Amino acid sequence: MKKLSDTILVFIVWLLLTWSLRAQDLAVGIVFSALVGLMVGNLLDVRPARLFDPRRWFWFLAYVPYFAWNCARANLDMAYRVLHPAMPIRPGVVKVRVTLKGDVARAFLATSITLMPGTHVIDVVGDHLYLHWVNVRGETEEEHTRRIVRHFEFFLGKIFG
Repeated sequence: MKKLSDTILVFIVWLLLTWSLRAQDLAVGIVFSALVGLMVGNLLDVRPARLFDPRRWFWFLAYVPYFAWNCARANLDMAYRVLHPAMPIRPGVVKVRVTLKGDVARAFLATSITLMPGTHVIDVVGDHLYLHWVNVRGETEEEHTRRIVRHFEFFLGKIFG
């Protein structure tokens, strides 16, 4: 039953990506969805009851504009640093603590941080992320965690928690 629900989920994603209802597209989508569902279905931790929980969707829909706003701010900040004659940067690798427990939630957090200009997640070790930061502010792990991670973790904890 789990592999069937994973196959259906993959097929829905296929339909959304191809946006086609032609017979050959549907046939190819069914075949590939079944293959993906059978091969990697055990890797996906998707439970339909959690997937369609309206509270999670509410927090996801709230996260998207929040992420977009922070991404725009980070882009403007990086443009300022690139165009400034003195190029005010303090590059470094910092360690931050993550409180999210699930692998998918942590991957989503790492991806969100990496998509922000000026930060790039290098490694995940236990409850910590190591990331390169173009303009390191603060001296302690707690300060770095508060500046980079906490505002994303609030939303992602509601979505994946």
